Amino acid sequence: MTTTTYTVKGMTCGHCVSSVKEEVGEVTGVTGVEVDLATGLLTVDSDGPLDAAAITAAVEEAGYEVVDR
Repeated sequence: MTTTTYTVKGMTCGHCVSSVKEEVGEVTGVTGVEVDLATGLLTVDSDGPLDAAAITAAVEEAGYEVVDR
């Protein structure tokens, strides 16, 4: 199992968290997603290495920005 952490900018509420979790959860290979609204941390679990561009694209699809990986 692989765990990768990203920092997401722009989330302000629980709906934001839900949107990010839903979009990132749909990326192929993702087995778990946790989002901390207070810190902006996005933790992604997977069976193996993931394409960081796919995670970034999913966050952007939700309407937010990855600022750190």
